[in-house]
Amino acid sequence: MFNHRLLRYLDWPLIVLTLGLVVYGLVFIYSATCNDGKLTGGDPYHFVKRQVLWLGVGLLVLFFFSWVDYHQLAHYTRLIYWGNLLLLMLVLVVGKVSGGSQRWLGWGPFRLQPSEFAKIAVIVTLALFLAQEGERIGSLRTVLKAFLHLLVPMALIVKQPDLGTALTFLFFWFGMLWVAEARGVHLLLMFLGGLASFALMWHFDVLKDYQKERLLMLYNPEADPRGRGYQLIQSKVAIGSGQVWGKGLTQGTQSQLHFIPARHTDFIFSVVGEEWGLAGGAALLFLYALLLWRGLSIVLLAQDDFGRFIATGLVCMMAFHVFVNIGMTVGLMPVTGLPLPFFSYGGSNLLTNLTAVGLLLSIAMRRQKIKF
Repeated sequence: MFNHRLLRYLDWPLIVLTLGLVVYGLVFIYSATCNDGKLTGGDPYHFVKRQVLWLGVGLLVLFFFSWVDYHQLAHYTRLIYWGNLLLLMLVLVVGKVSGGSQRWLGWGPFRLQPSEFAKIAVIVTLALFLAQEGERIGSLRTVLKAFLHLLVPMALIVKQPDLGTALTFLFFWFGMLWVAEARGVHLLLMFLGGLASFALMWHFDVLKDYQKERLLMLYNPEADPRGRGYQLIQSKVAIGSGQVWGKGLTQGTQSQLHFIPARHTDFIFSVVGEEWGLAGGAALLFLYALLLWRGLSIVLLAQDDFGRFIATGLVCMMAFHVFVNIGMTVGLMPVTGLPLPFFSYGGSNLLTNLTAVGLLLSIAMRRQKIKF
């Protein structure tokens, strides 16, 4: 049963920042799609309405996970982990194919992306593993066991293929082991091993041709301006043309004339940069900085290692998405399918991030024992 005394520790700034980012995103989902009748079926609010429906479901999920004591999750980690693997395997068998990737489970118009929820599942289960290992985290054997914990779900996600999401796993894995005080030399060895593995994957064509081309286009998109370099070129043109204050909402030429692909999902920051300029982009980055700061505060205040490790993984997950998504729109990172948290259109991603906020709220409210 929920103890109402916990409400005094409710992290209101985190809630306000989350809702602020979602509302900000709804504005630009509308702007990016309202003038594309073919995409919206003639309803300029089509994607906004769908996102609001997902928001409603997501808020219920958020309040549920904030209400439930996060310690209770420890009793269900096996179910969470194996259920997650089952969904990922199911995607490879009966998943919906879109854009050359098989990432979704769908029933009619309803679609879910299990790889999104897999991030939460692995963070929670890995957090319990690290908490139980305690001082043994200093051994290389424990570090390798922690890596094996996420190797299978990562491999299934790479198979879809979804390399961007798989890299998210590596980022929060490093973050969680760093906070768990794994030895730096062990993490360095794992990093060097990862680089060697990447080189082998490139040499033996484990990576798809389009994945290799995306990496190469990062340094010279003009080499294929109508092919692999098209997205990056159009994105940079859009953001640059916005200058300081932008062209105005729904007034961007690159976005409104549909030069920017995936402008309401992966490249929505390009629309912000064009229509609200440097000011709009900086405001968005400021909101993310505040959100991540609140998350880091919860990491520091967590009552125990289990909560601390969960919070670390969630903050790393969101930070990686923000850095890579915005980085790819300005040419600092290769183009991937990572959406902007709380901002890009997409139900699975919104649900995942609202679940993350719910867990952070649960950890924050229980950061100290209730005194009677």
